[in-house]
Amino acid sequence: MGLIGWLLQWPVRAVVLLLVAAMPLGVELAGFQAALLSAVTIGLLGTLLIFPLKFVLALPWAVTSLGGLIAPVSWLFDWLITVILFGLAASLIEGFRLKHGVPSAVLGAVAYSVISAVFIRVLGLADVGVIRAAAGG
Repeated sequence: MGLIGWLLQWPVRAVVLLLVAAMPLGVELAGFQAALLSAVTIGLLGTLLIFPLKFVLALPWAVTSLGGLIAPVSWLFDWLITVILFGLAASLIEGFRLKHGVPSAVLGAVAYSVISAVFIRVLGLADVGVIRAAAGG
């Protein structure tokens, strides 16, 4: 799939963001352009910040998950990173707002992650290894 599949993820993720904004979670988007820019930002932030965030969270992750032996704890740390990226993107993009702050970031990031994963897999874009799935991203 390569570059085309990678590029096709952005409009798909923008549509997912619009779906999340239609839910009563406190996520607000000004329109498709804001959604597309937000999806790209979440993906790029994920690509740029995944290693620094994992480094910062490495010790708490290692202790709480027993070095990765407890998978749900590992999943929670990945999800925490997605929430951070989601909130950071909302603070950077005009037209992307989290009405209730952290609760909206948490609920929005969960919905965005789950719905994105389903859409990307159904559309056959899941094998794209160029970017970090968001968040993510």
